Amino acid sequence: MPKKYGFKEKDLVVAHVVNLILTGKLRSGDRVDRNEIAHELGVSRVPIQEAVVQLEHDGILSTQYHRGAYVETFDESVVREHHEIYGMLSGVASARAADVRNPAHLHQLSTFLDTMRANIDSRAFQDAAFQFRVLINEEYSGPRLLAVIRGSQSFMPRAFWPVYQDNHRDLLRFLEADYDAIRAGDGPAARAANNGRAALMAQIMLTELVRRGVLPPQGAAQVGF
Repeated sequence: MPKKYGFKEKDLVVAHVVNLILTGKLRSGDRVDRNEIAHELGVSRVPIQEAVVQLEHDGILSTQYHRGAYVETFDESVVREHHEIYGMLSGVASARAADVRNPAHLHQLSTFLDTMRANIDSRAFQDAAFQFRVLINEEYSGPRLLAVIRGSQSFMPRAFWPVYQDNHRDLLRFLEADYDAIRAGDGPAARAANNGRAALMAQIMLTELVRRGVLPPQGAAQVGF
């Protein structure tokens, strides 16, 4: 595979491994073939090792001495947990924004919401929603919080977003609630809006993973490894 310039090779490997999991090509307990990844992406072992370290830190892989890296448990509860953590962390950033109520940032957020309302069924909605959260996260998170937020987004790659298109109106409701809470200076309401949005995203993703055959129907008995 040709290299994609403008991206860190480590990030390409991370995205590749996550995609293998989200498409069912790698499942719980499977060993990650580093040689195969190096061949497919055209990268050296160094960025692969860097990606493995990050993916282990994010709870996606685990390593065994002299045996390699393996996919951690990936099931309904794990998907919900990743989103729950993301909702809690992004809620912290929004609550901080509510404490400040910066007029310039509120204007930008309002503009993003206008774009979403005008493009409810298009990719423009996704881009505006992404920028909405980027502004809050980057302006109101310290280095540590921002790093953990990004880590919690491991199983929410932007390439997966198109499956959310039929649910834009529901997502918009939570983003509007987030904005209203920030504007009103209501930190608890901002946290609640983020938790609700994250729970909805988890449900949407689970529905898609079941449709793909990656996970069994929700509530069905699952066998671990």
